[in-house]
Amino acid sequence: MPPKKVGSKLLNWASHIEDNTLAQARETASMPFVHPHVALMPDAHSGMGSAVGTVIPTLGAVIPAAVGVDIGCGMIGVRTGFTKSDLGDRNLADLRAAIERAIPVSMGNYNRGFDVWDFTASKLAELEGLAEANGVDLSHSPKWREQLGSLGSGNHFLELCLDTTDSVWLFLHSGSRGVGNKIAKKHIAIAQRLCKQWWIDLPNKDLAYIPEGVPEFGRYIEDLKWAQRFAYLNRAEMMDRFAVVFAQWMGVDDHHELERINCHHNYTVKEKHGNKDVWLTRKGAVDAHEGVKAMIPGSMGTRSYVVVGKGSAAGLCSAPHGAGRRFSRTEARRRYTVEDLRKRMVGIEFRDGEEFVDEIPDAYKDIDIVMADAVDLVDIEHELRQILNVKGT
Repeated sequence: MPPKKVGSKLLNWASHIEDNTLAQARETASMPFVHPHVALMPDAHSGMGSAVGTVIPTLGAVIPAAVGVDIGCGMIGVRTGFTKSDLGDRNLADLRAAIERAIPVSMGNYNRGFDVWDFTASKLAELEGLAEANGVDLSHSPKWREQLGSLGSGNHFLELCLDTTDSVWLFLHSGSRGVGNKIAKKHIAIAQRLCKQWWIDLPNKDLAYIPEGVPEFGRYIEDLKWAQRFAYLNRAEMMDRFAVVFAQWMGVDDHHELERINCHHNYTVKEKHGNKDVWLTRKGAVDAHEGVKAMIPGSMGTRSYVVVGKGSAAGLCSAPHGAGRRFSRTEARRRYTVEDLRKRMVGIEFRDGEEFVDEIPDAYKDIDIVMADAVDLVDIEHELRQILNVKGT
């Protein structure tokens, strides 16, 4: 749908949106260094400081809390050479168990060593070299290496999916784990301290920013780039493991990878918009420059999409990152039971239990409405439906 102008520097693509989300977006758009405008994505919902689903172009400054505490969170998907018929009558519960053995899931669960998989060492070496070259201090996270290749919790997931041609996809959602969280909180605190020190009146403390030209800005950008690379490689590491256990479950030597898409949806990058170079923060949004592929998940019991960007200038070459929450976790647990979850997940192999009720599909917005609202931002290339889902607690 075409956007609605809801402020002097705010365009909204969401046909269903809460008042508090719009209020947050207006606060963000009021910041003096926003250029040319803030774009509110179809899946927007309230978040910390800025609404999730907000695309924020800024001149000469970055807002660390707008990037969020899961720096570089995003999706990765692999289209394999297999189809539904190749799966036969194999037991999906066996594959789920194998995935959970290969990839640590849930908060605080890390790897016990680095030598299990022969593809891990090169990723760790790259991250170590990047930290050393750019002076990234990781002393706050002595176990960051053990976190590489771990899923986390909340709405992070691994899935086995089929597209409309019944091709098999491996699909997962995760970010920069505990190390990214600590980097984010460190710089959010620095931004708040600086704004307080300079007597800057903010509409919200989580809109505290770090301006270019101070040492803290350069330090933040280097740490941010490292965390974004960690998130990218974390997804790649998990996907490499997923591919191995999938092939083993299939009884073959190779998963026959035909295509791989790895994209962030919580990050900041330098781009040109409104004829100026800006720091573009996508807080719950994917890159949708013309021809760029991305992945937009629904909930654990609905469809997800592989999309191709249309390069919408008004949309700041961005698109939604998922269905977006309809109810908070607390409200979802109040409204729904584990029996409700089981009914919604019929036909899908998943981790059952009370601890997953807050991720019930009903707690999320209708992905079909989100995608309809995004028609001017992306084209849909593949529609995916999951047959297996793994979430952390």
